[in-house]
Amino acid sequence: MRLISGTLRSTPLPWLPVLSNIEPPALQRKAATDKLVEKIVKHDSWPILLDILSPPLLRLTSRKPLWLDLQPVDIKSRWRHNWKSAQVVNFHLVCDPTIRQPGFDIPRQQWSLLNCFRTEQGHCGACRRKWRLTDTDLCPCGETQMTTHMAAYLGYTLQMKTLFRG
Repeated sequence: MRLISGTLRSTPLPWLPVLSNIEPPALQRKAATDKLVEKIVKHDSWPILLDILSPPLLRLTSRKPLWLDLQPVDIKSRWRHNWKSAQVVNFHLVCDPTIRQPGFDIPRQQWSLLNCFRTEQGHCGACRRKWRLTDTDLCPCGETQMTTHMAAYLGYTLQMKTLFRG
């Protein structure tokens, strides 16, 4: 999903399915399990049906058998619920994680840059300091250089250049 969304490794994991418009892996596994259980229940002659309807006792605590959670789940509503409860930066920018986000059809370089600003994980002073690539996280203007600050600072300097050019 990092390749699809063009994000950096430090991007928070809840953002990856939203940016790539692919359901989270845990929900994909749950959907596949629900489909498998539904298929097993339809076939009375299969021996595994007894294991699903009357499961054996748990032997090992590390195992997660599929019969512990047999309730089918609506993937889209679970994904929305997980997104609203996730504590990630700028989660308010996305109302519905199940739909394709605006800008998905723009060229890849611009899409990757947009995703860096959405997740606040880009090549800025704060992230470079977090990655131990530099000693300071300050912008030339003296404030902490984050992606949002860079957008505001660069937007201001570009306006000033165009204003004084003419």
